[in-house]
Parts: sequence; structure tokens; C-alpha cells
Amino acid sequence: MSNAIHLNRENLGQLFTKKFLIVISVSIPSAIVADFFNIPLAWMIGPMIATSLIALKGFKVLMPKLALSIILIILGLHIGNYIDQNLLSQMINWIWTTVIMFFYIIVSILIVSKYLQKFSGYKEKTSIFSAAPGALGPLMILAEYEKSDLSQVATAHLIRLIIIITLFPFIIVSLYPAEALELEKFDYMSQNYWDLVLLIIFSLIFIFFFDKAKVPAALLSGTLVASGILQIFDIASYKLPDASINFCLLILGASVGCRFANKTFKEVANNSFHGLVATILLVLLGFLAAYIATFFVDTNFLSLILSFCPGGIYEVAVIAIAFDLEPDFVTFHHIIRLLFILFIVPMILKIISKVKNLN
Repeated sequence: MSNAIHLNRENLGQLFTKKFLIVISVSIPSAIVADFFNIPLAWMIGPMIATSLIALKGFKVLMPKLALSIILIILGLHIGNYIDQNLLSQMINWIWTTVIMFFYIIVSILIVSKYLQKFSGYKEKTSIFSAAPGALGPLMILAEYEKSDLSQVATAHLIRLIIIITLFPFIIVSLYPAEALELEKFDYMSQNYWDLVLLIIFSLIFIFFFDKAKVPAALLSGTLVASGILQIFDIASYKLPDASINFCLLILGASVGCRFANKTFKEVANNSFHGLVATILLVLLGFLAAYIATFFVDTNFLSLILSFCPGGIYEVAVIAIAFDLEPDFVTFHHIIRLLFILFIVPMILKIISKVKNLN
């Protein structure tokens, strides 16, 4: 599945459809209401819940690929500000957390898939795809190829994503000092705008090549690499306004809600309980992995929790940015997680197939 930017008539036209207008007209007021009640990450949670509800009620909603692509590049540019020469030396120490991530994924899939098979009646392959901690897009392609139940896989991942996005901000706020969440004062107008132009051009070039090479999350990883190279060699750097994160939050939250299009309350309700239990198991295993990681790296425990969070890479990345919890560290581990999942799931399926053939 290609995730690069395609500027064609169809993608541009999606920005002006009634389906997207409904999404925006619901998302903005819900974000304002959530913000009024001081809900953490109000600009993500409000639109996510509101859009999910209208999608399940049967409203035709759509998140244009172009809108999503733009905010993923913005996210990449935000995280790119954390990349410097010191980061490269720090990445050597992250090899241990990478190893922990590998085993976390294997253990998670084995435990959660067995639960789904035994208690929710999922077939073996469907349970494995549903148990994987993330990577819904690529997993849907693999699941279709393996003739698994796509609806069960998608619903399991979406329920997990909406639970994590809703709960994790509250967990972080309860553990994180409130003053740390205040926006930093910065003179954005004094920056060189040509640096921003250069960053965008280089990002688009890397995104193109990363997409061709099928690198996971090419929009985000391409922008990160471009930003890193330009900043490390002191060629260009640019800090986007912190307020632009609200725009990213709104689009990402609404995007999650739009994935419930063509689903019903009954379908979601039937999967909700077991989806909740599966999420709890994955989160507890993630907490355990984060705790083990504390023996190998000197990193904020909340950053470690986000790194092993079984949620979407973009949604978790924006949470890390919003709370300033080492977005470079968190994003690196989620990209590694994506790579591992795409390697581990086919490997497990192949082993199962060989065992069955031997029997």
C-alpha cells in the first residue's frame, strides 16, 4: 500500500467533498467542547469520538489522503527538531530497547492470539493479525492475502486504538507535571523561511524514494531523515509553531473516527469486550517491557511507556510531541515496531503452516 503524496484530481477533489465537510464541521466544535472541559489532547479526543459516533450512525464520512499526508509531514518536521549529532550517539544505546521490542511483539502476539482464539472464537490466522500491537494498514493487506476475517481484524485494532488514544493522555497528565505542558515561547517570525522551503523539498524527495523502497511510514520517516540530515550538517532548520500541533491532533483524531465508516454499533459492540481485554493484555505487556528497558537506558519512564504502546505510530508520535516526551526516541521505536511486526507475523504464519504440514 503506497502512502506517498499523490497530487491528482481525485485526491484534491476529496478535500472539497460533502463527506470531508461533515468531518470538519463535527470535529472543530467537538475539539472546542473537549478543550473547554480540559480533556487531555482535546483536539484529538473530541474529533475522534464525535467522528466515530456519526460514522457508526451511518453518516458518510471521509478523511482525504492529502489532508492526512500534510499533517504527517508536519509531524515529521516537528520531530525533526529533536534530531542532532547527539541523537546519533544515543541511538547506539537504543539497541537494547530494540531487542526488548522484538521479544515484546512475539510474546504479545502469542498470548493475545491464544486469548482471542479461546474466548472470542477468532480463527487462528485472524487472531494473530488482531493480536499484533499495531501496523493495521500493512496487516490488512496480509490478512486479505491469507483469507482472514478483515472485519474482525480491523475492528480489533480500531477498538484498541480508540481506547489507547483516550486513556493514555489521562495517564500522562496524572503522572506528568502540569507546568511541563506549557507551550514554549519562541520568536517564530525571525526564522529563515527558505529553510522551511528546503526542508519541505528534501522531505518530499525522501518520501518519494522511501515509498518506492516500501519503507514503513514513508511520510513520517522520510521527513525525519530529511530533517535530520539538514539539521545535523547545519544546512537548514525550522521550528513550526506549537499551535500547529492542534491541527495535527484534529485531523488524526477525525481520521481514526472515519475508519468506523461502514461499521455498525452491533459489530463494534460484539468485539468491544474482547477488544478491551486484548488491549489491557497488550498494555500490561508494554508496561512490563518498558520497566525492563529501564535497566538498559536512562530515559523518562513515560517515554518508554509510549515507545511500547500498542497504538498507531502517528497517533502516539503526536502524543509524544504534545507532552514533550522525547518524540525522537518514541518515533524511532514505533518505526522499529512496524518493521518487526511485518517480519514476525509472516514468520509465525509460516511456522504454523509447516507444523500443520508435518502433522
